[in-house]
Amino acid sequence: MANRDLVPGSSQKLPIVQKQEYGFFHNHDFILSQNHDLGPGNSLDLGENDELSLGGQNGEEHDLGLAHDHTHHLTISQIDENEARPLRQLRPEYEQEGEYINEDEEEEVNLGQHSDQVVDSENVDDHDHQLADIHENHKLNLSEARDFDCSLETPIVTSSEFDIQGNELIYSSPSIVQSRALVPAPNHDLHVGQEFPDVQSCRRALRDAAIALHFEIQTVKSDKTRFTAKCATDGCPWRIHAAKLPGVPTFTIRTLNNQHSCHGLTHLGHQQATVQWVANSVEQRLRENPNYKPKEILEEIHRVHGIALSYKQAWRGKERIMAAVRGSFEEGYRLLPPYTQQIQRTNPGSIAKVYGNPEDNCFQRLFVSYQASIYGFLNGCRPLLGLDKIALKSKYLGTLLLATAFDGNGDLFPLAFGVVDEETEDNWMWFLSELHNLLELNTENMPRLTILSDRNKGIVDGVDMNFPTAFHGFCMNHLSESFQKEFNNALLVNLLWEAAHALTVIEYEAKVLEIEEISPDAAYWIRRLPPRLWATAYFEGTRFGHLTANIHESINNWISEASGLPIIQMMESIRRQLMTWFNERREISMQWTSTLVPNAEKQVAEAIELARGFQVLRANEAEFEVISHDSTNIVDIRNRCCLCHGWQAYGLPCSHAVAALLSCRQNVHRFTESCFTVATYRKAYSQTIHPIPDKTMWNEGNDNSTPEIVMNPPKSLRPPPRPRKKRSRPDDRIVPVKRIVHCSRCNQTGHFRTTCATPI
Repeated sequence: MANRDLVPGSSQKLPIVQKQEYGFFHNHDFILSQNHDLGPGNSLDLGENDELSLGGQNGEEHDLGLAHDHTHHLTISQIDENEARPLRQLRPEYEQEGEYINEDEEEEVNLGQHSDQVVDSENVDDHDHQLADIHENHKLNLSEARDFDCSLETPIVTSSEFDIQGNELIYSSPSIVQSRALVPAPNHDLHVGQEFPDVQSCRRALRDAAIALHFEIQTVKSDKTRFTAKCATDGCPWRIHAAKLPGVPTFTIRTLNNQHSCHGLTHLGHQQATVQWVANSVEQRLRENPNYKPKEILEEIHRVHGIALSYKQAWRGKERIMAAVRGSFEEGYRLLPPYTQQIQRTNPGSIAKVYGNPEDNCFQRLFVSYQASIYGFLNGCRPLLGLDKIALKSKYLGTLLLATAFDGNGDLFPLAFGVVDEETEDNWMWFLSELHNLLELNTENMPRLTILSDRNKGIVDGVDMNFPTAFHGFCMNHLSESFQKEFNNALLVNLLWEAAHALTVIEYEAKVLEIEEISPDAAYWIRRLPPRLWATAYFEGTRFGHLTANIHESINNWISEASGLPIIQMMESIRRQLMTWFNERREISMQWTSTLVPNAEKQVAEAIELARGFQVLRANEAEFEVISHDSTNIVDIRNRCCLCHGWQAYGLPCSHAVAALLSCRQNVHRFTESCFTVATYRKAYSQTIHPIPDKTMWNEGNDNSTPEIVMNPPKSLRPPPRPRKKRSRPDDRIVPVKRIVHCSRCNQTGHFRTTCATPI
């Protein structure tokens, strides 16, 4: 439809879609001439004939078919086709009157192509004429001249409504009519008498106008009653003065010299583009997407406003908005004491403690464990704990310490959280001491605890002091990372993992020998580590197949986002996630009809399938000899052990044990650890983690006589990050030519005479 003109004098009629907001009604037709653009020289004249006509190229008029009983007709004067200009060039004339022309419409005005244009009646014949409404009898009624509301929608006729036959444009059957709202452009015009609610609004309006019109302002005088500013360019006459109206905070512009002799800014910066302006510019985007990066903020401001800012300005602008949305980091630390009280009030039996430096009361430590997690771990989880840490990404440096268990189905079961100002041996010792106090009264009712962690000295000493009877194993992820840094060989790393998974000492030693054949140094590095701390074949406790304690890798999707929030927001994000987990897993477990949880049921079913081909010989009521196709194993169902070590390592009967149990008609499910049963799983999630009210309600019901503890932020303030720079050399870089040396002895190149070894 673009760039196709209508045939002069064509008898084809184009119906106008009914749109009452613009005074258009249905079933009224126009006949158009060719290539008539609305230029500044055109006029809209009301004659005495009741017709709406369009001037032709030779002075003739084309009837638009709108006959009326009134004494006015509307004509458009003839203009030269070469003098026509696009509607976009008229934009400044329209904007002065408050109207808006769509910037996307670059082409000349053609009916059917751009039907969402606003006709400014005030520019026609000095505002003396009136627009007419079309009545049922094809009458054109004139209404009083006024500005159209830019929020009204205008009809857009799609190109599918027209057919091209030769040089004629013929209207076809009606199709779907689309609508598009005209969004008003920001109006930065300033004029004498313009009023603002207060001086701050006046300053903001002046700042926005300076940024939009690309000039800088300099404040001459600013106080509670008056505000004066001028153009920052020397010699430019632009100047504005606003003053306060008596008795009200309203400011009004008293004088304004709106003429510039300067040529605007010659650089990409702007003095008025402050951090607060950046924050206001991207506030809505940040509310919709909190992960909006400072680099993206810089790109948007440069694209929209043509201003180049520093990364630090964008980062601080984002921090200012996020502080308003989610609360500041400083406020989070200040509210920690009442927050811990709310945890204990809404979740009775929970532990929530906050510690500060006695000298300046700066934050040091926070420990939180919910009663539902404590009960679930002691009554329904595997006796296994993993210790891990996550570095916080917030404004203040810190570390999140975690103690996480595993339920019967193998899912993570967070038990306790600690936030410290930095990861030190003393802070790990404190965290494990709090964890010991949490479990001290109940450890006699559960089997010996197994703890997995990295080789941090603070953790090793803390476990030895607070859990002397527990089995302590090293996390294989941390171990393999150290091994990888030392030798950087993927094959050796794979063999290390196979050695860790080996169930018997013979299999373990075989893997170590393979490593030694490839690298004796790597084998020496492995033998220096006591295998009882990491290898399954030597480990004395029960790890249920878990070799790692990298908890944050399993919960990285939500914990990484929470680690960048203020401390209370972070803890609330964790609590909400736990509350959701408990509820979802509780409801899912109610639908299970099996004896064991799904993962355990699957492993037992696989073991039963393997056991069908084994030969079982019974020695007594508890001891069996099981012969498989590749080995012979001894099973003791009374002590729940097998020579393959699989039953002891995983807590579930291995295929050899299953064969022995089936041979004596025993129920295999009765010989699994209790944590794998559905009944025990439901106990783990039987308690509820309750919500915590909003901070505005924390003071309700509190005793005002108790002095409020003021907690200050830690001293470890994180500096603003710097953007990553991708350093790359251009393809057309000048590469220095290497000097070619020449030997004076042998007349060859590549060496000097002093180093010449060519025999002569």
